[in-house]
Amino acid sequence: MQDLMNQTRKLFAATHLAATLAGSPVFAAGEQVGESPWGPEDEIGTLNMMSDASRLEILQRIDAGRIYDLGVDLFVGMPDCCSAAFGDPTYQMMMLHAPARGDGSKELLSHSSEAISMNTHTGTHIDTLSHFGLHGKIWNNVSADEAQGARGWAKSGADKYPPIIARGVLIDVARAKGVDVLPASYTITVDDLKTALDAQGTSLQEGDVVLIRTGQMQHWPDRSKLALFSQSGLGLDAAKWLAEEQKAMVLGADNLGLESFPSTNPDNFAPVHSYLLAQKGVSFIELLWLEDLARDGVHEFAFITSPLKLRGATGSPIRPIAVPIRSSR
Repeated sequence: MQDLMNQTRKLFAATHLAATLAGSPVFAAGEQVGESPWGPEDEIGTLNMMSDASRLEILQRIDAGRIYDLGVDLFVGMPDCCSAAFGDPTYQMMMLHAPARGDGSKELLSHSSEAISMNTHTGTHIDTLSHFGLHGKIWNNVSADEAQGARGWAKSGADKYPPIIARGVLIDVARAKGVDVLPASYTITVDDLKTALDAQGTSLQEGDVVLIRTGQMQHWPDRSKLALFSQSGLGLDAAKWLAEEQKAMVLGADNLGLESFPSTNPDNFAPVHSYLLAQKGVSFIELLWLEDLARDGVHEFAFITSPLKLRGATGSPIRPIAVPIRSSR
């Protein structure tokens, strides 16, 4: 198993840049980027499903009560996807200015501030449509040669994303299967999702933000138990069911990369990423804290978040919240 993980890690690191920015032979020739039904200028994909009316409808159904924080803390030494996978820098924070020590009482005024350094895919974050591509293009037939530069993308960056306010649904797969945590590298199927929804008495609606619980965040923040290349997660058929049949607007999960790893597809090391982002225009959120929602059995809520306006970024840290709502039934 360790040899397989090492081999997968090497393949992941070696092919990631080429597959994302310049196209790669690891992708089957039949896989092509999608063209947006919202027109040639679209940069946000299925987020176009939101409207003033849809936001108002969900906000009007908010039930007074607890607000659930779905984001994790950012701190030095925290688990992340990309330092082990790609050798990216880890999250760092350093003080730039601080009060005087020892004789600080003699200061009339003190001043403190700090600087941070991080991958934009650190902690709870959203992947934008520029994050993964096929054959040198990203969502809506945008060429890397035309839209990608050293400081980000001119198309589909985090700065183009609107605030997200929509109905959210938790699908607690771990609980439905009677386990605390799904097994390592377990691939969630369509039947798993249907079984969990039936057990919860929850149904999906077009335009939902659908959040998948595997239980892995019970290990947070133990880096030894939170590894990208042995995580359970969404399978490709399940992703297709959510995106195409259920018409989910955004997906999310309590793991490092949404899908299960390592990939069983020899031609595509991240088939769910490329399918959702490049082919279907569906953004998704990773490393969500879903334990409180699961503990309280809250499966339907108003989901509210907003990416930072990081110009040209392929991802953005977020701090989403969930607020219980009255059922529409």
